[in-house]
Amino acid sequence: MEEEIKFLLDSTRELMNNAIKHLEKRLVNIRAGKASPAMVGSVMVDYYGTPTPLNQVANVSTPDGMTISIQPWEKSLIPEIERGIHAANLGFNPMNNGESVIINVPPLTEERRKELVKQAKAEAEDTRIGIRNDRKHANNEVKKLDISEDMKKNLEIDIQKLTDEHIAKTDAILSNKEKEIMTV
Repeated sequence: MEEEIKFLLDSTRELMNNAIKHLEKRLVNIRAGKASPAMVGSVMVDYYGTPTPLNQVANVSTPDGMTISIQPWEKSLIPEIERGIHAANLGFNPMNNGESVIINVPPLTEERRKELVKQAKAEAEDTRIGIRNDRKHANNEVKKLDISEDMKKNLEIDIQKLTDEHIAKTDAILSNKEKEIMTV
């Protein structure tokens, strides 16, 4: 029984940690003023009929803080890369020089910053919902255990502490991202 309880708490902690990791990955794609290859991480390119991530058909780099340079491995992919960037709806206007695709990252307007903060808050809320779902699942598993009511209550308290801890982490990550986005 001791092992079951330990397993339940460990697996719940792992699920909640995964939710936090997922949030961090999603927030990397929300730009905060400075150009970064991660900004085009969600772009898919039609590579001979197959949707393929941009970083698998081109080298993506940032020569300076306001430019993203995309060097395709095949020049014939340039129009597809431009189409993929437009389809990803990132608000960028790609240009090509026949050799590569260049994106000048415009400085963020106040309005765009607020939109990005809203987007970050939505991601954080999705994470909180996931963490609460993990708590609910764990509490349901506790109810199935063949242990005393006192032990069940103590387990539920432990699970709530885990939940509070991870929600606080989520809030801290969101707060940092908000500062990053709103810093001009």
